[in-house]
Amino acid sequence: MKILLLGEYSNLHNSLKAGLVHLGHEVTLISSGDGFKQFESDVLLKNLSFLKKHTALKKIFAFVFRYPFRFYTQSIQFQKILPSLKNYDYVQLINEHSIGGVPWIEKIQLSKLSKQNKKMVLLCCGDDFNSINFFNSSNEIKYSILTPLHLNSKLEEKYAYSLKYLTKPFYSLSRHISKLTLGIIASDIDYHLALKNNPKYIGLIPNPVILNKIKPHKKQHSTIRILLGVNTASYIKKGLNYFEDALEIIRVKYPEVAIKKTENLGFEAYIKELNQTDILLDQVFSYDQGYNALEAMALGKVVFTGAEQEFLDYYNLKEDEVAINALPDVDYLVEKISMLIEQPKKIEEIGANAKVFVANHHEARKVAKTYLSTWKKTTEQQL
Repeated sequence: MKILLLGEYSNLHNSLKAGLVHLGHEVTLISSGDGFKQFESDVLLKNLSFLKKHTALKKIFAFVFRYPFRFYTQSIQFQKILPSLKNYDYVQLINEHSIGGVPWIEKIQLSKLSKQNKKMVLLCCGDDFNSINFFNSSNEIKYSILTPLHLNSKLEEKYAYSLKYLTKPFYSLSRHISKLTLGIIASDIDYHLALKNNPKYIGLIPNPVILNKIKPHKKQHSTIRILLGVNTASYIKKGLNYFEDALEIIRVKYPEVAIKKTENLGFEAYIKELNQTDILLDQVFSYDQGYNALEAMALGKVVFTGAEQEFLDYYNLKEDEVAINALPDVDYLVEKISMLIEQPKKIEEIGANAKVFVANHHEARKVAKTYLSTWKKTTEQQL
């Protein structure tokens, strides 16, 4: 089949592409590379903004023209290639802002893309109207990436990226995409919870991971090493302040432990850091694992991340079996980290389980087969 993957989010579409290509399909990936992460793309939509270093000018432009300058450049770049995007068997959107352009223009462009191709599917694997609206209003979950905002309304400016999806233009884009697509796929439990009552929801498919690209190095050190990898744009949303507070206590309690903090590393540099660590502190406000966690787990690392009961039930796992469920509780985090430091065999045990879990549920070729069967089944149901 001929498949178009539009947009990128934490290497998901790159990993899915690898699985699909291995299965013999022709795949084109168009994306912006997901910002500083610099993921590969067959067609790269570049951030051409000349206002990058001029914060005041950026604000003025966005105020006058309603959207950031880069939205317009993304729309223009996509418009240039849109006429050539024809005759794909399936088009999959990474989220509800897959082009990254001006919402009303994106509606027109996606309509044309839909007409030029056979079938279109939507992924929910990051911020969009469906997830942010659920996180903002639901009483079913005990926390989400919006929890810090709910606790402190002064953080609203920090949540501009997420909250844009609740504005009328993005809500309208969301409804428009719903009409164009066969259905919506969730990439983990957080989004499954947000979509489970949505009539367009067609199921959860775990994030694909390319295992042969993530090669573990044999451990050469005896000192336990802890890594806190920070994406500054999502620092608050992920609850990383709880990890930092816990690490201050761990530094005093266990001065022999090596603790490292990194910021905004590209994918390759991040994998190198993962290879040198034993314990990764990933995120607090989640029910399931994102890509940073999965890549570390594939390397046999112990990860503090989302591993809530809903996740355990879904995969039939026990607490602390493949990951440590991170909670917004510094004392709890210190207790769990201390347990691992004092029982290093637990690091090996959980790490080994994590590696097997990723191989069983997230390996790119297996996941690609699930995508193919889901697309086909959904198409047949709607004939």
